[in-house]
Amino acid sequence: MASQDFTTTITVAQSPGEVFGAINDVRGWWTGDIDGDSHEVGDEFTYRYPGAHYSRQRVTELVPGQRIVWRVVDSHLDGFDNPSEWTGTDIVFDLTPTPDGTDVSFRHVGLVPDFECYDNCSNAWRFLVNASLSNLISTGEGPTALSFD
Repeated sequence: MASQDFTTTITVAQSPGEVFGAINDVRGWWTGDIDGDSHEVGDEFTYRYPGAHYSRQRVTELVPGQRIVWRVVDSHLDGFDNPSEWTGTDIVFDLTPTPDGTDVSFRHVGLVPDFECYDNCSNAWRFLVNASLSNLISTGEGPTALSFD
């Protein structure tokens, strides 16, 4: 049976090492308030987008140039019947070198269509990964704006 977890993939011209560094620069591609670190296994960081989203992630796996995994250890998504839907889910980046750069496979393990926030959250991830992260990797420029409305 195929997984229903939210996934998206981008391909960039940069090396897996460059991509790995960009992903770990959370402040460089996420909008909102970020506290904490994401550079070592065990690091934790919080993300706040006032009036919409709070989450705390713990870095559970770092394989330089290959894989990054964050466990959502706490969350509150405003406006939903179950605001803690993200708690206990994993955010996974798998990097695969290609002749022309790197494929970045993103998966939010546990973010499934049955979640009340699925549409809003998957749209936010599409922006963050396909636009903001891709732009940071390719140009060095971070996000412009993200709306949860």
